[in-house]
Amino acid sequence: MLNATMVLGRIGVTELLVILVIVLVIFGPKQLPKLAKTFGKTINSFKKGVEDGLDDEEAEKNAEKNAEKKAEAETEEKAEETDAE
Repeated sequence: MLNATMVLGRIGVTELLVILVIVLVIFGPKQLPKLAKTFGKTINSFKKGVEDGLDDEEAEKNAEKNAEKKAEAETEEKAEETDAE
C-alpha cells in the first residue's frame, strides 16, 4: 500500500514555499482564497466518501453475519424437528 511519503518523498519547508510561489504566480493573489476553499471542500468530500464506503463495508459484513446466524438457527430448528419425530 502506498503512503504519502513513498509517493511524494519527504517535502521540506523550502519545497513547500517553492510550490506556494508557483501557485501564486499561476493563479494570482485574488484567486488563491477561492482555490484554497475549493481544495478544502474537495478534501472534505473525499473524506466523507471514504467514511461512507467504510460504513457500507461494515453494513455488508453485518448483513452477512446475520444471514449466517439465521441459516444456523434454521438448521438447528430442522434438526430439532427431526429429533422430535
